[in-house]
Amino acid sequence: MTRRVVLAPDSFKGTASAAEAAEALARGWRSVAPGDEVVVKPMADGGEGTLEAFEAAVPGAERVPVTVRGPDDRPVDAAWLRLPDGGALVELALASGITLCDPLRPLDAHTVGFGQAIAAALDGGATRLLLAIGGSSSTDGGVGALAALGARFLDADGWPVPNGNRGLGAITRVDLSGLRERPTGGAAILSDVTNPLFGPFGAAAIFGPQKGATPELIEPMERNLARLVRAMPDRAAFADAAGAGAAGGTGFGLLAWGAHMAGGSAAVAEAIGLSAALEGASLVITGEGRFDGQSAAGKVPSEVGARADAAGVHVALVAGVIDADVSGFAASASLTDLAGGGAPAMADPRRWLEAAGAELARSFR
Repeated sequence: MTRRVVLAPDSFKGTASAAEAAEALARGWRSVAPGDEVVVKPMADGGEGTLEAFEAAVPGAERVPVTVRGPDDRPVDAAWLRLPDGGALVELALASGITLCDPLRPLDAHTVGFGQAIAAALDGGATRLLLAIGGSSSTDGGVGALAALGARFLDADGWPVPNGNRGLGAITRVDLSGLRERPTGGAAILSDVTNPLFGPFGAAAIFGPQKGATPELIEPMERNLARLVRAMPDRAAFADAAGAGAAGGTGFGLLAWGAHMAGGSAAVAEAIGLSAALEGASLVITGEGRFDGQSAAGKVPSEVGARADAAGVHVALVAGVIDADVSGFAASASLTDLAGGGAPAMADPRRWLEAAGAELARSFR
């Protein structure tokens, strides 16, 4: 009997894109069960690989190249995605992402390039925006992006403040009069992060260390963000909103612009037609680089799992590292275990993803 198997992994950050991961799993599965119908549906959660997932899933989508100012001020060849309905998707990771910073710049990385990419999409006639904000390199509260869209963040002498979190500490006045208007169809923020801007679960405390911040930098970084909010009194309430702390506070900046939170994994799943692909399937395989306690909080495996449960489909998990309970999955495979260690798994992830696909196919024969 021919079985239908759906492959819907997220990217394995820094080692394999979602599309590469899905294709490697497919090769492994077909090597054991060549007669099965394998459906490849790469997923994303609003971070790295979101544009690629939409591009592969939406017929007629067109990638539009754009050169922007990267998070460390070097030029970056990025892109935005023109959608056939007139909308546009802009991915922060391509323009202002953490993988573009070497070394990391916790105080000085910025989102100017992301704003420039948004402006390019607006100039290209976008009637609505989907803004994927995962994978940020900075904690600038979205100021860089808003400045690229026409806002002015000024010091006591009336000069624009420097880019990055460090510059926020000099803000005394914010002028939003020149800020570009949102498109008629609005702007939706694709992110599954629900953290507020401040506090122990805020942008600096939770995500600052990932961006290179040492413990002694967290408090001053939060003070700088607070100075930004005080300078925008009519937007201060957004600091407590779910998702305001996403992407180093870029969530706050976009909410202040008038964008709204839309969820990441769910939006991507809708775009790629995941629920329809699961109809009649025997199994769906999902995964990500590290499966841990945060994975159940709206990340790709939880979204895929919820849709599979609704469709009555078994779910298997593949991850580079598994560091949480997997009893809810029908089967699981760890690349680290298959490769005999984390280093070899990261050195050749596609090889071990293929091995994982073959192992799972054998277990479901």
